Amino acid sequence: MTAWQEIYIGLGSNLSDPKQQVLKALNSLKTLPATKLVVSSQLYFSRPQGPQDQPDFVNAVALLQTQLNPIELLDCLQALEKSQGKVKKRHWGERLIDLDILLYGNQTIQTERLVIPHPFMTERDFVLLPLAEISPDLVLPDQSKIKDLILALPEGFIMTDRTTQKS
Repeated sequence: MTAWQEIYIGLGSNLSDPKQQVLKALNSLKTLPATKLVVSSQLYFSRPQGPQDQPDFVNAVALLQTQLNPIELLDCLQALEKSQGKVKKRHWGERLIDLDILLYGNQTIQTERLVIPHPFMTERDFVLLPLAEISPDLVLPDQSKIKDLILALPEGFIMTDRTTQKS
């Protein structure tokens, strides 16, 4: 086990009652070994970034503390996705649940299985806005500030009239 690390997990779903899928996954994060759920964002509704012939998404971000190393954490998250019924249909397509490691402490990791920070997080308002909600002063490993990244977003996917508090 490693020292306690603060990590951020992005959650998303657009199938089979996406709101409930995200809430179920948030609850499942509490069951991870050597891990504590610190806080999670409200739920955000967003249009798809990929193919447009799919339902809208529900997204959230969770802050956890863990002693799992990054690969152990990835394995646990993939097991949670599988137990919740995840099947990947197509790239950036529909999904029952998606759990992505956005940040792991201040580490930068680039392996075949895992890239941290998440490679597309800085281009996605449905990641940056919930991240800023729970950690407004967050600075990424490359020293970029979450607030500056939000201002630099080329386009938005969040449907502002459908943001909702957690149940």
